[in-house]
Amino acid sequence: MDNFFLKLSVMLVPGMLAIVCHEVSHGYVAWRFGDPTARMMGRLTLNPLKHIDIVGTLMIFIVGIGWAKPVPVVYENLRNPKRDMIWVAAAGPITNIILATLSAFLLRGVVNFANPAASGSPLAMFMEPVVLMLAFSVYINLLLAIFNMIPMPPLDGGRVLVGLLPYKQAIALSRIEPYGMVIIIVLVFFTNMFSYIISPFLILGVQLLAGSQSGLVMGVTRLMMH
Repeated sequence: MDNFFLKLSVMLVPGMLAIVCHEVSHGYVAWRFGDPTARMMGRLTLNPLKHIDIVGTLMIFIVGIGWAKPVPVVYENLRNPKRDMIWVAAAGPITNIILATLSAFLLRGVVNFANPAASGSPLAMFMEPVVLMLAFSVYINLLLAIFNMIPMPPLDGGRVLVGLLPYKQAIALSRIEPYGMVIIIVLVFFTNMFSYIISPFLILGVQLLAGSQSGLVMGVTRLMMH
């Protein structure tokens, strides 16, 4: 039970922030390109109650990655649907990379600031959960960015690819969308896709952003996942 509350306290805030910001960015960019649907439905807010998906939230604690309710985007409302959808789709992963970068820089600064504090001091006790949350924030944001850029609709990478491909090939790829998540789930959970494709990019991203604190990021993540 103590381990559950530790995971809850460390993973919930950065996990929800990563997911909510990801979805809001889709809606905001869609609005800027002519589709006000998300704004009209009150989805351009960081209030997690507007975005929360119960199963997606639970999956943060079970497998370390989750999701929110997708922000609605009406393709036909975009001024140049094929081109604009590239930016709408890419906005989510880009936002997660920005959050991962900010978290990594804050992590480095907090660790350097907290190191001189005596173990057990009020400052050290305050800084420890902050360090854990920042470390997990680096991980979860990079994981969301990398996972969502898999070039398979309905993931963001698939929608970006649909926008980049010539019309005939784009139509062919978009027909996969109703079955895309089933294909992704099979690949992630029943093959070595995570170990051989996602994990190397994830580790590289953590090393590039967190630098000397990359071991801390991966250590915190392993602790939270067990």
